[in-house]
Amino acid sequence: MAARVLVAYATKLGSNGEIAEVIADALRAAGHHVAAQPTREVMSLDDWDAVVLGSALYAAHWQRDARRFTTRFRAALAARPLWLFSSGPLDPRLARADLPITAHGAEVTAGLGAIAHHTFGGRLVADAPVDPQVLATHPIGDFRNWDAIRSYAAEIGAALAEMAFPAPEPAVAPPGGDQ
Repeated sequence: MAARVLVAYATKLGSNGEIAEVIADALRAAGHHVAAQPTREVMSLDDWDAVVLGSALYAAHWQRDARRFTTRFRAALAARPLWLFSSGPLDPRLARADLPITAHGAEVTAGLGAIAHHTFGGRLVADAPVDPQVLATHPIGDFRNWDAIRSYAAEIGAALAEMAFPAPEPAVAPPGGDQ
């Protein structure tokens, strides 16, 4: 049965949102009902069977929006299948490695029972609206590995296909409506 999956993401400059959209597209292609949304726009998890949550990394820290999301929806996240991803390494070698979740990310997501986590490379463009010191000390470029991102999404899709989810409740006709 197809799962209803929310891909929620925290991003500062849009790179992590692009990763979330690729994951959402891959899950749709696997037959699931999916929406990708910034964490700050999510009002409820009631309509979702599973969640994929991602945050951009800055100085090895998950973004404030992701932290607030996990605080606001802690019980709901712990009650459904959850996958995590981080993005940020701007070093080609680190971007190719599957780094474990950072200590800060692990702290933010502790107790949620996440099934898996993957770290992807990040992107920094020369005209990014960031502190000029960042541009002077970090490599400019796109270090995201789209094949690795799609592969992780495929793993999530396959795992979801093996899980049983309740069928969505049918809409109830209003009193006095057609029977």
